[in-house]
Amino acid sequence: MLVWSRTGRAVLLTVFGLVVTIVFVAPIATVVAAALAGSWTGPLPSDLGLANFRQALSGEEAASLSVSLQTALLAGAFALIVGTWAALAAREAPTWCRRLTDAVFHLPVAVPSVAIGLGVLIAFNERPLLLGGSKWIVIVAHAVLVLAYAFSAVSAALDRLDPDYRQAAESLGAGPVRVLCQVTLPLLLPALGAAAGLAIALSMGELGATIMVYPATWRTLPVTIFGQTDRGDVFDAAAGTTVLAVVTLVALVLLGKVRGRAALR
Repeated sequence: MLVWSRTGRAVLLTVFGLVVTIVFVAPIATVVAAALAGSWTGPLPSDLGLANFRQALSGEEAASLSVSLQTALLAGAFALIVGTWAALAAREAPTWCRRLTDAVFHLPVAVPSVAIGLGVLIAFNERPLLLGGSKWIVIVAHAVLVLAYAFSAVSAALDRLDPDYRQAAESLGAGPVRVLCQVTLPLLLPALGAAAGLAIALSMGELGATIMVYPATWRTLPVTIFGQTDRGDVFDAAAGTTVLAVVTLVALVLLGKVRGRAALR
């Protein structure tokens, strides 16, 4: 908007395109090319094929993908329920309590995920909450990490919500539970869909906290990819990364459709 000449706009768009290509497109394209490659000794990959993808969709990597999906769905559902409840409760609380709740729920975002993983490992590795060595400690760690985003999305939607809907329902004799179930929550469905999508996407790619707490029987796909890269199996890791990205994108598209239908209603 600040550039008026055609030449200036062309230069600006060219620079922007180069930055986007170098920063975003090139790394993704390189990963996809490596996933298709059988070898890469020159400037371009060679022996292209789908062997790496067949490996990524079978055996240990397929099991890891299933673990990632289950973890993301469970952690996302837990974060959505708790985050929505906290946002609704904080809305009716005094200002100081609302600020304290906001700070507590955003604390996991302010510290490294490795610190969250270590904290969860220490907190849930003794009785009466002994979760160490089970899948639940991974799910708890993911839920803690994505809870802030679910809380933020619902809180922002509540701030934008027109109070006239609630007041109209109350004036017609609707009780708090009925107002919540038939007015507030339906109006929050688009925000809930966005929060769920963000929580699942973040959980699918989470590594820092997971690597601190995961047991051998519950290994997510990012942990498996990290192990492959550490062993030098770059092509297998690239195929696993591509599969992870595609599955996450499909999940987001499906949730986006649900969110769109909720918005239309």
